[in-house]
Order: sequence, then C-alpha cells, then structure tokens
Amino acid sequence: MVDLLRRGLWERGHSVVTAVTAQEGQELAERHEFDVVVLDVGLPDRSGHTVAEHLRSRPNHPAILMLTAQSDLDQVVSGLESGADDYVTKPFSFSELVARIGSANRRSRLTRAGEITFGDFVLNLKRRCLLRDHVDLRLTRGEYLLLRELALHHGDVVPRRQLMQAVWGTAHVTQGALDTLVGVVRDKLDSSANRYIQTERGSGYALLRDPIRPSAEPDSDD
Repeated sequence: MVDLLRRGLWERGHSVVTAVTAQEGQELAERHEFDVVVLDVGLPDRSGHTVAEHLRSRPNHPAILMLTAQSDLDQVVSGLESGADDYVTKPFSFSELVARIGSANRRSRLTRAGEITFGDFVLNLKRRCLLRDHVDLRLTRGEYLLLRELALHHGDVVPRRQLMQAVWGTAHVTQGALDTLVGVVRDKLDSSANRYIQTERGSGYALLRDPIRPSAEPDSDD
C-alpha cells in the first residue's frame, strides 16, 4: 500500500517521503518540515496515536491525516484526541484520500499564515481574536475554538462531534450546548446584510465562503 500511495501521490504532483515504522517516521519529522503527514494507526512498533501526539507537540507541526482500518467511532475520536486533523477509514478510494490531503494542506497553510480572512472578518490565530474593521469583537475561549474549527474548514460542513471535540476536548457534550454556542457566535458574525454560518441538519455546521443575504434564503415552507 505504501508503494501504491507513494506512486499515486507523486503522479498528482506531491513530493512524498515514506516510512514503515513509527520510529522511522519520527526521525524523518525531525529532519524535514512536512505540510501533511498521512499516518496509519496500525504501525508495527507503536500506535499511530502516539506518533500523532509526538508530532503535535512540535513547533510548526504538520497537518495529520490518520488512516484506520476500524470504522468504530471510538477509534475516530481517539485519533482526533491524539492530534489528528482528519481521518480516513479503510478501505478508501484514492481520490478521496487526495481530496482529504488537499484540504489538510490548505488548513495547515492557513494556520502557519497566522490569520484567516472571511467576509469582513479576520480571525487572528496568534492573538486568538476576531477583528472586523480592526475592532476586536471579544471572543470567549469556547467561541474562539468553535470559530477556529469552522474557519479552518471554510466552505465545508464540519460534523457536530468534530466541533465538540475542538471546543471541549470530548465529543460527549449535549447537542444543546453546541447549538447554543453556535448561536452566540452566529450573533457576533451576522448582520442585516449577511449570514455566515449555515446549519446542515443532521450533519453539522459550515462557515460559508460567500455569506448568504437574508433575501436569498429559502422560505421556511420550502
């Protein structure tokens, strides 16, 4: 699988370095600065979760895309808790993996840039604040963490459990708590002219690339 992935990613224009053990991977991470690390959970010498924690502790750490042979939700949550930015469950399609790598790379570059701009807003990741026309809108810690997760996945639907994990460090939080926090952040972002956060019923929330104007929103009967 390593050889197939290396060849396929190289053909897509990626520069690829591979390792088959956790020790080899960590040694490579010491010598190189990677944009994205594709990390298998089932490594022969130790768990991929341990490697993810090690990589995450380093300054300017790469985005981590974790591969797992188990679709069990606990494995997914464990991967996110150990520092993974995203996960893909085996078996997976190569096109899906390439798309996830692209998204992870984009988020990594945004993080390194230190700020994310959307609409009239700038989310400063170093100062952990939200600015509009250079005015600080005063976010609480929870509000910042929620908005940061949405902004890093700008334009994509972020699942509820992922948002809970980002804000509270666990997915074992009531949906009402998340909905309330989203409502508070939405009030700070929205105006009479624009709507920035979209609800995807049964899935999660998305920070829109192009905010919705209220006149363009569908009627409630639609």
